[in-house]
Amino acid sequence: MSYQDPSLKLFSCNSNPMLAEEMSRIIGVPLGQAEISQFSDGEIQIQLHESVRGCDVFVIQSTSHPVNDHLMEMLVMVDALKRASAKTINLVIPYYGYARQDRKAKSRDPITAKLVADLITAAGAHRIITMDLHATQIQGFFNIPVDHLHGVPIIAEYFIGKGLQDVVIVSPDHGGVVRARKLAEKLQAPIAIIDKRRPEPNVCEVMNIIGDVAGKTAIIIDDIIDTAGTIVLAADALQKAGAKRIFASCTHPVMSDRAVERLENSVIEEIVVTNTIPFLRESGKFTVLSVAELLGKAVVHVHKNISVSVLFETV
Repeated sequence: MSYQDPSLKLFSCNSNPMLAEEMSRIIGVPLGQAEISQFSDGEIQIQLHESVRGCDVFVIQSTSHPVNDHLMEMLVMVDALKRASAKTINLVIPYYGYARQDRKAKSRDPITAKLVADLITAAGAHRIITMDLHATQIQGFFNIPVDHLHGVPIIAEYFIGKGLQDVVIVSPDHGGVVRARKLAEKLQAPIAIIDKRRPEPNVCEVMNIIGDVAGKTAIIIDDIIDTAGTIVLAADALQKAGAKRIFASCTHPVMSDRAVERLENSVIEEIVVTNTIPFLRESGKFTVLSVAELLGKAVVHVHKNISVSVLFETV
């Protein structure tokens, strides 16, 4: 894909410059000239070094670690573009942070996913392009259009290429069944579900497995791997239930705490992730797939007013 149009501008904040550069090469549009820095007290400073007047501007920024810095960079960038008379301001947010706080799980909980949506809208953004929201209803938290792309087709294409036999797709919880079913349809495989209990955040206890995994190649699919506790416990349970090979996959490799170490020491044969969050391959167990082409196509479709729905199920 090579697309030349002076009214299309791409800017990158600091969360994922490698993905932004890859998207820039695929689309054929250079990244805009901007300087993002901090004052001595940590306040974000952004200076645009080129005109954006009357342009469709796309800002590439995941709200990953450090979440608050990257969120604030994005908001300040939106304000700078708005005051510089950009025609439209479109945020490409491969990973939408705070998405797991999407409801009141107990009394007096905040719904931070809605708060962040309000901040983005109030700042002046016109559209969001994102991938694999933790809960799809978060789209409704915005009063602006949200194009919600999926990582499953990219992950499915990789596993199809491996030619695995006797595959079963495993959802690590009940909430991920729809995602697991989509991958299962593409691989023409059955699904299984881990029935678990979570006594507190980032702590879970596997209860039992719904479905047949004995003698099969299990592929665990999730949207996020954070501390890797859930995935590792699920893999142990699958091994005890007779799975002969175990793979894991996710769209967003948050990988906090000792996640990489846990995965390296687990019974999982390979962990397949995407680059919505920068993740440097730290061992032979990890495979990183790029979402740059999918996001690049979405940018061009939005700019040219072409339907984005054709991208939901294809790479």
